[in-house]
Order: sequence, then structure tokens, then C-alpha cells
Amino acid sequence: MATVLLLRHGHSTANAAGVLAGWSEGVGLTDTGREQASRVGERLAPLTVARVVSSPLQRCLETVGLALPDHEVATDDRLGECHYGGWTGRALADAAKDPLWRVVQDDPVSATFPPHDDYASESLGEMAARVIGGVRALDAEVEAEHGTDAVWLAVSHGDPIKSVVAEAVGAGIAGLQRVRVDPGSITAVHLTAHRMVLLASNTVLGDLGPLVARPRHAPTGDSEVGGGAG
Repeated sequence: MATVLLLRHGHSTANAAGVLAGWSEGVGLTDTGREQASRVGERLAPLTVARVVSSPLQRCLETVGLALPDHEVATDDRLGECHYGGWTGRALADAAKDPLWRVVQDDPVSATFPPHDDYASESLGEMAARVIGGVRALDAEVEAEHGTDAVWLAVSHGDPIKSVVAEAVGAGIAGLQRVRVDPGSITAVHLTAHRMVLLASNTVLGDLGPLVARPRHAPTGDSEVGGGAG
């Protein structure tokens, strides 16, 4: 199947303030974030990107607008940030004192964010299912339209991208906090008929060409035993 590049938005005003932005409005990029987006554009320039799909949140749209200013961008809520409910807008230093913090860190399978009158809440498991299902569905659409060699870009957020990486390495949501995804980073994942395959994670520099070269698979579509002949 196709290859997806997962781009985390650049450094945001919420990152700078140390708060959990969630689905808050008005969270844009800092100067650092804009510089990161420009570097992303340089890395993507040599590639043919078949489709660009972004979280609808401002910080993602600003990032992709700077990185690929001439590319059509679709939005998809499935790529949106985790719905943190009552933790939305909360200072991370304060959240770290909440008993839920240790659940999020040590047992993310059991972590559900508290309800809020203005912001939706979900569990980390629900977030992961939403994002992973969205990436799979979008990837299938890209392959159907552009073929198995296609490369497309998904612009999202830290926890959603972490959930895809955790799925790709077989850890599932239980392994969420074993993954790091920095602002402005690109992660490459190839989807086969049976699983996701992690090609690279949390890259901020370097040529993307070798990462998206068509992976070699056995006739079944599985990875080759022994790592292949290449």
C-alpha cells in the first residue's frame, strides 16, 4: 500500500506556555514553529506528495501552509488532537499533580480524560482507534487513486502520531508513552494489507527520499524473512 508521512505541527504558543492545548482555538505557531515548518518544506520539496490531509486545528494548518504553500490541503477530524476534556488548557505542571497523570504515563490503556461542558473528552484508546482508523482509510483512498508507490502527508499532533507509531511496532496503546514525537518532526509509516511498518520516527533533518522508496515485500505483502536481499 501507500506510504504516509506523519508530520507533527511546529512549536506552538501552547508548547511555549506549557499548557495542554487540545482543541482550544487560537493556538498558532511561534517563530520557532514557523522555522520548523519552513525546514519541513525543504525536506518535502524533492518528493511528489499525492495528497495532504490535516487536522483542522490552527497550528496544523499553519504548519502545512508554510511547508507546502501551493498544495491543496484537506482537513479531517480523525487526525485531530486527543479530546482532553477537562484537561484542555491546563498547565502541564499542574496536570502532573493529578492522579490521572500516572495513569496516562504508566497505564494509558486505562486513561480517560474528564468531561467538560465546552470540550469533548475521550480515552487514549478511543483517540488511538480514531486516528489509526483514519490513517488506514485515507491510505487506502490514496492507493486506490494514485497506486502503491504513492506518498501522502498527514498533519497531526503528538499523541495521535505516537499512537500510530505504537501500533506500527506492535506495542498498541499500552506502548504510547514509549514513543517521542517532537514538534516539526516527520515519521514515515508504510501500510501493508496486514500491518503498519515503521520506516522512520521523529526525524527533523535529512533526505526523505530513502524513507519513502518502495519497500520490498514478499509476494504475500508481508515483510521478507531475514530482512530481504537488499
